[in-house]
Amino acid sequence: MMRKPLILLSFVLLTNSLIGQIPDSSRIVRVLTFNILHGATTKGDFDLDLIASVIKSAKPDLVALQEVDYKTNRAKKYDLVTELAFRTGMSPLFARAMPYDGGEYGEGILSGFTFLSTKNHPLPYTEGKEPRAAAEVNVILKSGDTIRFVGTHLDHERDPTNRLMQAKELNRILTTDNRPAILTGDLNATPEKAAMQELFTRWTRSFKEDTPTFPSDDPTRKIDYILFRPAYRWRVLETQVIDEKVASDHCPVLVVLELLPEQ
Repeated sequence: MMRKPLILLSFVLLTNSLIGQIPDSSRIVRVLTFNILHGATTKGDFDLDLIASVIKSAKPDLVALQEVDYKTNRAKKYDLVTELAFRTGMSPLFARAMPYDGGEYGEGILSGFTFLSTKNHPLPYTEGKEPRAAAEVNVILKSGDTIRFVGTHLDHERDPTNRLMQAKELNRILTTDNRPAILTGDLNATPEKAAMQELFTRWTRSFKEDTPTFPSDDPTRKIDYILFRPAYRWRVLETQVIDEKVASDHCPVLVVLELLPEQ
């Protein structure tokens, strides 16, 4: 006599559980990080249309770009992030790290959201080494929530000193509160290295596996990352290292995240 009520109760509990797992489209953020090799390709061409097509095919909401030139001689005096914005229909931001080759070199961000605020964070480096920067934007999602998005490119040299300094600085300036944040870019360190271990103390990895991202023709090392914090505010819906061998020497990395409501 009790079987039907028990079946009904089980159905209600299962239905409620499934409803709780359905992503809220107003809180979903598609994030792409892509080192664009200053507009060149692995074939030595200068092909912004190819780079833009790779970006568009991922349908991102936010893109962090590394190795971005602003009106340098090698980039034919193009403002690369603005050119890519024209080609993708997104809003551009360039953050200068240093003067270079008749122009500037640094980080780029493309956004499907308008910018609530922007900031360029210079990162520490030792004398004689390349300056580095972190580009920050704050945007409002369709849900009305504000998130922080940061793209950066850590030091590339074999000596880990500058990378560790830069990782510590990122933790210092970006983790003073629990606002939802995404940190992404070419961090030039594999997961076991000191710089990444420092970042992992405050940031959560989006990938469960250390899928390699570099070099793009035959990836053997994971050095491109999408991290987030605080862990309880985000749910990972999808991760992908995009198989693209020509547009750059780095594979683009896509992660789809859902911002969870504050408990």
